[in-house]
Amino acid sequence: MDQNLIIIIGLFFLSVISGMLGLGVAFAAIPFLGFFLPDLVHQVQPLSLLLNGITALFAVFGFSKSGYVDWKKAIILAVVTTVSAPIGSYLAHFVPQIYIWYLYFASVVYLAYRLFKPVKEKSGKENFKLALMLAIPISIFSGFLGVGPGFLLLPTLILLGFDVKMAAGINAFAVTPPSFSAILPHLSTANWNVNLMIPLLIVGAIGSFFGARITSIYIPGSRIKQIFGIVIVIVTLYKIYTLINI
Repeated sequence: MDQNLIIIIGLFFLSVISGMLGLGVAFAAIPFLGFFLPDLVHQVQPLSLLLNGITALFAVFGFSKSGYVDWKKAIILAVVTTVSAPIGSYLAHFVPQIYIWYLYFASVVYLAYRLFKPVKEKSGKENFKLALMLAIPISIFSGFLGVGPGFLLLPTLILLGFDVKMAAGINAFAVTPPSFSAILPHLSTANWNVNLMIPLLIVGAIGSFFGARITSIYIPGSRIKQIFGIVIVIVTLYKIYTLINI
């Protein structure tokens, strides 16, 4: 099978799953694209951030149709994340790529723990001010890794009292603009493959929209969190294997 077709099919699958959580696809796309693209900072990260913005945006459309986006909170949160994310992506240019991978793997461990650990929701007791403060370091760190801030922001919102589906809708909107702003420090050095990028953007948009609609209508958020956790752990473990055997 053609390599580009494998990438497109795999990205569609990851977009559906990430769309279910309103995360944007970058966190899962980083190790997946790393199988095929050798340069983390100049190929994988810029493409993953672009995909993250598109997939998160279409997830917003999916969640908003069911009323799962608090627009006021989402917009305020998006301003904070958008300003903070480019700081991290700029710093990534000065750190050896292997260390970025180490931090990414550590983040996977944390995310898997948060996704599988039951969270007691505190409906009606949302601490939005604390969420805004935590969004700054979260966005800087995620920009450094080349992913959107959603993978840490979503569990943070849930822990701070937001309903799982409402948190996913807010998160999807809040991570869309910082995904694009985090690309800015990469523009002068990014190595784009347009023939691959365009179909990936199309299937990513379609997959994330359907993923958000599936969660909004049919599937409990707790079950989807576990599915996403399993997928990123498997993909990341294989990426670790490939790095060890270079």
